[in-house]
Amino acid sequence: MNTTSLTDIARSLVANDKGLLAMDESMPTCNQRFAKLGIPQTEEARRSFRQWIVTTPGLVQYISGAILFDETTRQRTSAGPSMIEALTQGGIIPGIKVDKGAMPLPAFPGEKITEGLDGLRERLAEYFAMGARFAKWRAVIAIKDGTIGDGIPTRQCIEANAFTLARYAALCQEAGLVPIVEPEVIMDGSHALSRCFEVTEQALQIVFDQLTNSGCRWRGCC
Repeated sequence: MNTTSLTDIARSLVANDKGLLAMDESMPTCNQRFAKLGIPQTEEARRSFRQWIVTTPGLVQYISGAILFDETTRQRTSAGPSMIEALTQGGIIPGIKVDKGAMPLPAFPGEKITEGLDGLRERLAEYFAMGARFAKWRAVIAIKDGTIGDGIPTRQCIEANAFTLARYAALCQEAGLVPIVEPEVIMDGSHALSRCFEVTEQALQIVFDQLTNSGCRWRGCC
């Protein structure tokens, strides 16, 4: 692990008040959006759409990094360079979504666990070789009536997602990619703002504990 390189990339991603562009919609999600607009749901249509984004003039003035979907990393622009190469040439850091989506958490109805650890080490090595320099993994933590310990989320759900986030992050750093760790506490519901704060606080504490226990380097990175 080259911690200096990882720190440099992390700092570049958050420098100069720029943002990250999330263009990592899965094929089904992208096709659903195309269908509503009467756009053909084809690989070429998706490639053309994403090329239009990647080659937008002046994009680097506002965007420090772009999160891609696997399909996009394997596509090329009409001019020849790959999408990753086009971003890099434009001064934007390429990233990649690597989780496989949220699935029902066994034995915990109404809760989800994000999957994708199987084969992740090999996938990360491939993405790094292709030019990606950071990755994203999203965990979904829903809130329903009740308090922590009595309702959703259960502590088991938070801990399970925190563990997978930490494993993902450690594998990213091993491969030379900066991990974006995203424990997303869903705000939707009838619960109070204070309940959302309570769950978010606990989720972040457990995630950072797991990151530390997994050997991830995160203190002072930005």
